[in-house]
Amino acid sequence: MTEDFYRRADGVREPDPTLGKNYQPASVEPVPPAPPPEAPPEPAKPPKRQRVVLADPRSRKTTPTLRARLELEQQTSWGELLIRDLVKHQLRTALGLSALVLVLLGALPLAFYLWPGFAALRVVGVPLAWLLLGLLPFPLLLLAGLAYNRLAERHERDFVDMIES
Repeated sequence: MTEDFYRRADGVREPDPTLGKNYQPASVEPVPPAPPPEAPPEPAKPPKRQRVVLADPRSRKTTPTLRARLELEQQTSWGELLIRDLVKHQLRTALGLSALVLVLLGALPLAFYLWPGFAALRVVGVPLAWLLLGLLPFPLLLLAGLAYNRLAERHERDFVDMIES
């Protein structure tokens, strides 16, 4: 652009100075060849082997398989069957423990009716019937709750183990 400006000085354009002259190609100087790449030095001693552990093998047991999880998340018929089975186990456990508590607490009035001498027993001046009916239900219900909790956790662990395997 600037070159064109100088040629147009005084409004007259000068002719191209190369017009009409013989063209001689430029001489090309030979380029020296690149030196060959140097070979890497050989190590004097091979590196010591190291064992690489990517994951703890015990952790594989705790991760559920993807397929079983997908079956449960997508609520397929197989996943629903597994969930229904777990709920049945939980319900069976709850009903069994409830029946045990009802039998134990319900048997006391029957025992007092059948054996009046047993109802007349006194412990530290307090009738045994009052102690058994007033105090026994609380620790009995606590023990039943703890047993249910333990059994329910066992059922859930079994369920998770079954899903993982």
